[in-house]
Amino acid sequence: MGRIKTTLVKRTGSKLFKENEDKFSNDFAENKLAVDELAEIQSKKLRNVIAGYVTRLNKNKKEL
Repeated sequence: MGRIKTTLVKRTGSKLFKENEDKFSNDFAENKLAVDELAEIQSKKLRNVIAGYVTRLNKNKKEL
């Protein structure tokens, strides 16, 4: 079983992904930089969790 993402992570990640879908890829490192550029997030850990969630959204979108 995986870790459960909080509402804040899901809401922020989904919003960023919908508005800037072309800026995200399947690479976590690139998505970290993109999240840092697009959103003003103070915590490095929160930024990484959001970037991971966006990476997962992008991978699942490609499978459909």
